[in-house]
Amino acid sequence: MKRAFSLAILLAAALTAAAQKSNDAIQKQIKSLKADKQIVLSYDKASNASKIMATAGNFADSEAKKAGIQAMNFGMAFFYIGQSLAAPPDTINLTFWVLTKKPVFAASHRWTMPGAGGNPLDLGDARYAAKAEENMEYLNFKLSRTDLEKIAASTHPKFKLGDKDLTFTPEELQLIKNFLAVADVR
Repeated sequence: MKRAFSLAILLAAALTAAAQKSNDAIQKQIKSLKADKQIVLSYDKASNASKIMATAGNFADSEAKKAGIQAMNFGMAFFYIGQSLAAPPDTINLTFWVLTKKPVFAASHRWTMPGAGGNPLDLGDARYAAKAEENMEYLNFKLSRTDLEKIAASTHPKFKLGDKDLTFTPEELQLIKNFLAVADVR
């Protein structure tokens, strides 16, 4: 009985270890996806924490102009302890960086996607911040992995941010897909 219990504990530990993805494996995956210019893995030894961050290029100039802004892009990130990802993150931080001479999203910064994943998706209000001296607005969201998967799978990548209409480019959707693949432990 004691031996069977010990074997069960050993098996459970082996399965848990097998489900992890090392930082070396993550780095190789980023390179194999040819995403090493957009997705960066970093490790901070002092805090024993790793971070995976992705940064998209700017949205189309025509959309930025129509929205009354100079430029906009976004970044996504999550952290985990150590140098191995044990499980996909439940939530992912996504921030829109908006370059604008005057605040555009201060009063209204709700994010919705009418056709994401075949159903309307309401991603809520941003945690808003601005740096007027730098002409920047920051719209911070904490997204569930499921919502980010719906965005990546969207066949209608149009969305509303406040009262502005924007569209994810195919490259931005691919970046989100690559980020989700890197964030998976399979």
